[in-house]
Amino acid sequence: MGRDRLLILLAFFTTYFVWGATYLANYWAIDSIPVFGMGATRFTVAGLLLYGYTVLRGDRTLPRPRYLINSGIIGVLLLSVGTGAVVWAQQYIPTSTTSLIISFEPLVVMLMMWVVLDSRPSVKAFVGAFISICGMALLIAQPIAVGGPEATKGFIGIVSGMLCWGAGMLLRQRLDLGPNRVRATAMQMIVAGLFLGLFSLSLDEWDGWSVAQLTARSAYSWLFLVVFGSIAAFTAFNFLLGKVSADKVSTNTYVNPVVAVLLGGLFNGEVITGQSLLAGALLLAGVYFINSAK
Repeated sequence: MGRDRLLILLAFFTTYFVWGATYLANYWAIDSIPVFGMGATRFTVAGLLLYGYTVLRGDRTLPRPRYLINSGIIGVLLLSVGTGAVVWAQQYIPTSTTSLIISFEPLVVMLMMWVVLDSRPSVKAFVGAFISICGMALLIAQPIAVGGPEATKGFIGIVSGMLCWGAGMLLRQRLDLGPNRVRATAMQMIVAGLFLGLFSLSLDEWDGWSVAQLTARSAYSWLFLVVFGSIAAFTAFNFLLGKVSADKVSTNTYVNPVVAVLLGGLFNGEVITGQSLLAGALLLAGVYFINSAK
């Protein structure tokens, strides 16, 4: 097996399983760390480490203001709100259900492209949308899958995150982030972390918090999110974009929810019903039709 082929397989494994595991890792991390403060420290540390890596690799020039601003906009949309709101929602909705709802994202992007860019979807995409909507209706019809009485807050958080993630994906293709893709990713994380940090301080999240409250499980989960969920997975994602077609890279959309559901059931005591499995199958089938539509 050639070196490139081995790296591609390793990168696919990382985006498939690490990103699928981040749902549970986020849930465990916020168990004893303030929600938005956790995201702030996670992205800031990961971004600084990734930026330092680019410096060690020889890129010592300061980024142009345009690159920094554009990367900051994408970072706030994708990470501060897109990821931050979803992590906040996991206080109210089980990780497995959250991951299945997030698999709905391609439909959100398709509708945004239709409304904003006047890019009318094909008939196949409409079929996929219908199948996905049926799957979503089947999923949220179960009280056991939705969560407690405050589940509405979680849904609002997830929908907000999905809309901002979709907007960030559309803008990312149109904004100049500079020639160094790794540095652009680092700047996105740093700006996103600073934004979340200011938001966390405005909410007084750290008021009364002490290191003594930090559990080992939260600490290890945070470390996993920094090293693997942020640095390794995003680096693997960017590597794949330069090596294989985008439709192949996007196949993580089908695997991440499966990993998240299995981990939630095995390690977090979440009940996986037959109806949830059927709903997940319909959601992922709909996503397949949307992603494969011309």
